[in-house]
Order: sequence, then C-alpha cells, then structure tokens
Amino acid sequence: MAHKAGFVNIIGNPNVGKSTLMNAFIGERLSIITSKAQTTRHRILGIVNGEDFQVILSDTPGIIKPAYQLQESMMDFVKSAFEDADILLYLVELGEKDLKDEAFFNKIKNADIPVLLLINKIDKGNEEKLNEALQLWQEKVPNAEIFAISALENFGVSEVFKRIIELLPESPAFYPKDQLTDKPERFFVNETIREKILMHYKKEIPYSVEIDTEEFFEDDDIIRIRSVIMVERESQKGIIIGHKGSALKRVGVEARKDLEKFFGKQIHLETYVKVNKNWRNDDKQLRRFGYN
Repeated sequence: MAHKAGFVNIIGNPNVGKSTLMNAFIGERLSIITSKAQTTRHRILGIVNGEDFQVILSDTPGIIKPAYQLQESMMDFVKSAFEDADILLYLVELGEKDLKDEAFFNKIKNADIPVLLLINKIDKGNEEKLNEALQLWQEKVPNAEIFAISALENFGVSEVFKRIIELLPESPAFYPKDQLTDKPERFFVNETIREKILMHYKKEIPYSVEIDTEEFFEDDDIIRIRSVIMVERESQKGIIIGHKGSALKRVGVEARKDLEKFFGKQIHLETYVKVNKNWRNDDKQLRRFGYN
C-alpha cells in the first residue's frame, strides 16, 4: 500500500477549541488549553504516525486584528499555515457566524486544497441550533466538507481523522516515525508555566508574560529546570510573585505536577520573575522567544 503524508493545519477564531482538537487527534497534551482567548501564541506541530501514513497537524493562534508586534507575529504563523497546508481544518464553534478577518475568510473560501469545516462544541447546543449552523456554513463555505464534532468529548473526532487519511497525498514521511512534535523540551516547559499564569491571573497580566527556560538538565531519574517569567512592568512582577511568594509558588507547584506527567520523571523546577520592558513590541526580544 502506498504511503501517505501531509500537513493538516487547524485555523479559526480564538477560543473555538483548536488546541483541544489537536490534543484529541494526537492523544497527547501538546497544546495548552485555557478559557482565555489568545492562549496559543506559536504554531505547534503534532505528528500522528501509522504504518502507511504520517499526519502532521498544526495548531495555530486564533485569528485576531493585531494590536502590537507580538500579535502580528502570531498572525504570521496563521498565514504560514495557509501556505504549506495539504488540508485545511477550519474550526468554528456552534453559534458562531463568521471569521473575524475577512482576508483570511476569503482564503478559506477560495482554497484549492481540501477544506474540512468542523462545527465544534455541539454538546453545548441542540439539534435545532446544529441544523441552523449546518445550513449557514454550507452557504458561506460551499467548497468545504462539514463535520459536527465535540473535541472536548471526543465526539466525531475519529470520523474527521479517517477523512483526513483519505485526503492525504501520497508521500514518504517528512519526520522520523517516532517523532511527536517539532518543538524542543524547553518549549513545553515554557508553555506549561504560561498556562498556569493564564489560569490564575486576570486582565493584562497573562498577556504581558513570556517564559524563558534557561536551564534544562536531565538525569536518569530527575529533570532539573530553571525558568524565568518575564513581565513588562515592575508592578506586574509583584502581582506574579504575590504575598510572600504565594502566587508564584502555586504556579510552580502546578506546573511541576503537569511536567512530571508529561516527561514521566521527577521534576525539580525553579522559577524567577524578571522585568523585560516592552518585550511585546521589541523585534530582538520577539526573535529570541521564537516569534519572528
């Protein structure tokens, strides 16, 4: 049997469930998931291998109108997802009416590759709402095949994956068959810590934060990690640390527990907080953090 392989890129508005879907396909928690918009900042590859196929999935940031350079870099990741896709997965949630950026929406409607439009979170609605959504999206994106799913409940996900395999082009594998992602270990440390900050802090604080893992030493039975939490202002530093360090300790404890599950080893995690003024609008800093 011929081998199939290709890039399957997931796009859509913020908070529609792209990361949840990616993790459901892979069976691993590669992308962080929170209830806040703009959780995903990078383009993250997750690789699913079979004997005669390799699906290279790509989770992308939610489509927004950029307000600063970091967000412009995030939208560049979305643009690149259009350029190398063999199959596009356009994810919407039940009740959603349109994509926030008309230019991206036109690219989807005029794509010359297969487009699978996935109506997500159908567990939160009823049959009438679903039928309305099916009719709406069939009219808006006539070139797409439409599936109704719940990524969180893993409903309909296997049917979508089966269709992806059918649509993949014949090709040798692009990555080694035992590889799960294109990101290094430190990336997942950074993302795990950032997830906890998104969960526990409000307003602008989570969006002003970047993580830099300066040390990652792995022994047979333990991984020793030192990570710096970057904030933009001195006042934010105090909020991150909290009273007598309590808030920072909570972030560290929760991140360590998740990292121990992810790596399957004991973790020793040290976290520090530093002020890095205006990093979201600094090209040099953005390149350092992997955005440009």
